[in-house]
Formats: sequence, C-alpha cells, structure tokens
Amino acid sequence: MAKRKKCIAMLLAGGQGSRLGALTKDIAKPAVSFGAKYRMIDFSLSNCSNSNIDTVGVLTQYRPFRLNAYVGSGRPWDINDRDGGIYILPPYATEKGGTWYSGTADAIYRNLDFIDIYNPEYVLILSGDHLYSMDYREMLKSHIETNAVATISSMEVEWEEASRFGIITADEDGTITKFSEKPKNPDSNLASMGIYIFNKDVLVKSLIEDSKVENSDHDFGKNIIPNLLAQGQKLNCYKFEGFWKDVGTIPSYYETSMELLEPDSKFDLFSESMPIMSNANLNPPQYIGPKGSIKKCIVSNGAIVLGQATNCILSSDCYIGEDAIVRNSVLLPGAVVESGAVVEKAILGEESVVKEGTRFGSLDADSDIAVLGNKCETKGE
Repeated sequence: MAKRKKCIAMLLAGGQGSRLGALTKDIAKPAVSFGAKYRMIDFSLSNCSNSNIDTVGVLTQYRPFRLNAYVGSGRPWDINDRDGGIYILPPYATEKGGTWYSGTADAIYRNLDFIDIYNPEYVLILSGDHLYSMDYREMLKSHIETNAVATISSMEVEWEEASRFGIITADEDGTITKFSEKPKNPDSNLASMGIYIFNKDVLVKSLIEDSKVENSDHDFGKNIIPNLLAQGQKLNCYKFEGFWKDVGTIPSYYETSMELLEPDSKFDLFSESMPIMSNANLNPPQYIGPKGSIKKCIVSNGAIVLGQATNCILSSDCYIGEDAIVRNSVLLPGAVVESGAVVEKAILGEESVVKEGTRFGSLDADSDIAVLGNKCETKGE
C-alpha cells in the first residue's frame, strides 16, 4: 500500500490545442517546444518539483507518444521518489467499453482509483499547457487557512479579454460568491487560471455526482465549481500576481516568445529560486560559423548558425545556412533555414525546412505571423 500523501497533483495534458494550428498537428499542446530548450509541460512539472509535490498523475489523450516519451520517469524534474513519482494516465477501456475523456472533470473522475492509492488530504488540479512559475505551497496554505473545500487560483486580466476565461466574483476576504464560465458580459476581471485545490473527499463526491448527470459537460468550470457554489460550499479565491500565460493562439505564442528576449521580461527562465527544468537531450554545444552572426537571441544546444539571426529564439538542433537571414522569429527543434533564405516574423515548426534562396514571412507591421508546420518545407524557386 502506498504511503499517504498530504497533496498530489493531477495534470491535465491531453489537449489538442487546435488554435495553434500547424504546431499541434502531430503533437499534443503540452509537448510543443517553447523558449528554445523547453516544452510547455516543463513549467507545471517544474512548479510541482519546486513546491515539493512528488506525486503527479499526467492525464494524456491527443497524440500522446512524444509527450509520454518526454515525461518518462520524471527524473529530470526530480519527481521520481520511491514513494511517489510521475505516472502517465491515458484513457482506457473497461468491461463497458472505452472512450476519450469527455471533459476535464471526467478525466479526473476516471482516474479516481489512482487518487485512492495515495489517499491524499488534498488534490491539486493543473493544466499542462500554461506558462508560469508558482509555489503551490502558498496556495495550499491559503486553502487550509480559509477552511474552504476548494480553492481557485486567479489573476486580473484586461477587461476586453475577460470573456475568454472563467470569471470569479469574490468578497473582500476571498470567498467566491459567483463563477461564470466565459461570460459575454463579465461583472469582474478576476480570471480563473485553471489551477484548483480540492479537499479530496469533496472532490470525489462531486465527480461521482457529476458522472451521473447525462447532460453535463463534465467540466470543472461549467459544472463542478458552479454546483459546489449552488450547494452553499465555501470556495476560496487565491490571487496570483506573478507571470502567467495561456499561449493558446499563434499570436499569443509568438508574442510571449518574443518577450523572453527583453531584458525586463516578466518571465524569468533563469530563476535560481524557482528553476525551470527540462528533459531536453544532451546535444552538443551550439556552433556559430566564421560568417555567422547572432544578435539578441536565445540559442539552445546543437544549433548551428552560419548566417545571420536577429531577435530570435533558436531551439535545439536548428540550422541557419550561409548567407541566410532570420529575423524576429521562433525556430523550434530541428528547424532548417537553407543557404540564402530569408525568414522574417515567423514560427518554424519542428524539423521544418525553408528551402535555399526562398523567403518566408514578412516584417510588414500589418502582416500575420507566418507559420511553417512540423516537418513541412517551403517550395524552392
């Protein structure tokens, strides 16, 4: 029998991320590369490690192979304790058949057996595709001190963006009085970050009740949280003031990547107190050729630059050929810009190729961000 835990994490990592288009055509959103050497899931896993949470269930679904292989045993994040560890939890068939998870709550419900193994006092629910740095111990402390059955992490967003989120209305002491999932006319700009802490017994009871409702979306924001409020249960709002981004669209992904290049960036990839860990391969060092030039770039191991790169994110094993020019762009692992090519204001997918002498993207202020999908190539002239 497993050692009882105070708190375990359940990390929802099965999303397709369809708004990222070509970047998620063949991999799950949490496996998308970010910041040259990281993948999106690194941030939630690093937060768990930095918060001393040593038991994490990773719920996968859409195109899970690369994500499963990347997460592995959890060793890179130091989450491979004998009494805990990282566990991949895909959908599975029972004697009644098998289907994909039908919602965030359904995904957790179908893994209650895993939660029961550790019988924790508290369960932390996370998403594997958000970029942020948080010490979950502070959130758990707030949850315990307020005697809430559930705590929702939140932060203020711009009013014009509030309708994209679950919106919280709370009293001065942080007690939640109303929760609206993506309201057309929000009465608050306090947005749910999709990070929840539940008392284990309350979570289990709520999920079992929800599973019996045929017309439910089986979703935390649409069903579980409103139902708890309707029952008069105490829900706590934990206000977070650090950096947090849901890079769910191409413009958001691009803009957040470019922010990393600014010396006053709000997101610190190099924090010593809350380090971001990764399972990146031990590639050889980057190489800058005799005519190569890099200015204001983040450059990962294995990158080869024989041409010019300015204001770019250069991920592992990417290649920029002689006389090639790359500006204001993000190159994901293995992307190739052949000799004489020009790339401007673009995202190049993993192992994509911009052919010799061609131009991809534009620095026109009104132009969209050009995206070349994973393993795709431009047509040569």
